[in-house]
Amino acid sequence: MEQHEMLKAAASTLSFVAPRAAAMRKVLYFTRSAGFEHSVVQRQGAEFSHSERLLAEIGRKAGFDVESTKDGRIFEGSLDAFDVIAFYTSGDLTQPAKDGSPPMTQAGKQKLLDAISAGKGFVGFHSATDSFRSQDPPDRNPEQVDPYIAMIGGEFLMHGEELEAALLLTTRNFPGIRNLGVAEGLAFTEEWYTFRSFAPDLHVIIIQETQMMRGDAYRRPDYPQTWARLHGKGRVFYTSMGHRKDIWTNPFFQAIVAGGLEWAAGLADAKVPPNMDAVTPRARQLKNP
Repeated sequence: MEQHEMLKAAASTLSFVAPRAAAMRKVLYFTRSAGFEHSVVQRQGAEFSHSERLLAEIGRKAGFDVESTKDGRIFEGSLDAFDVIAFYTSGDLTQPAKDGSPPMTQAGKQKLLDAISAGKGFVGFHSATDSFRSQDPPDRNPEQVDPYIAMIGGEFLMHGEELEAALLLTTRNFPGIRNLGVAEGLAFTEEWYTFRSFAPDLHVIIIQETQMMRGDAYRRPDYPQTWARLHGKGRVFYTSMGHRKDIWTNPFFQAIVAGGLEWAAGLADAKVPPNMDAVTPRARQLKNP
């Protein structure tokens, strides 16, 4: 049986469960692009984008009601109604965007960070690490890292061409992965990001294996690809996958997204002790020796 079919069969028995309470948990999905806009978040007129439709479907199966918006003014109001805030964004979100969507204010950005620190869940996809990114050299003072980057746990650096690459699971106990019948290693074709400015307390869930990857961007040691961390009282989950439309329909991706939402919302428990130095000890080296 091919890997995709095996994952599909495993996902059908997974924890895409009914709501745990009478009321659905709520996710705010923010897809504003002040930088490059990926095709999976592009809207055609009034129609929701590919990822907005798919996340609504994934969320519904896991017991979440997903509200999607590109309007940065939403962070001016109360965020109390949302259990999880999800980002597929790019650029400085306080600046204008080509689509004319209203920007986030500095006060709104601080309100977001305060809400996460106070216990709100956060889930980031792909270019969420390409938001509020510094233009300074990668060896800058860590204290200059933007507070949003410090929250999400890493900062986009570059990427090469789309290619098939190997991933390595570091745990079988994170929600969404627990019941998947896959080996420790798997591979997908995707646009793979590289990172800098890693938070010191990352719990790495999936490793990007670089040895067989083509292109100068990947001439560096293995590094975190999907991770979780605690930010104050909040739970933060990020995966660099999500560039390609077919990734959004992939059973493995859908499973880890559902698990990330559940964990971020506090509906599923998993220990996330810092493990980056153990599983990707040279990840901060941006080039191979």
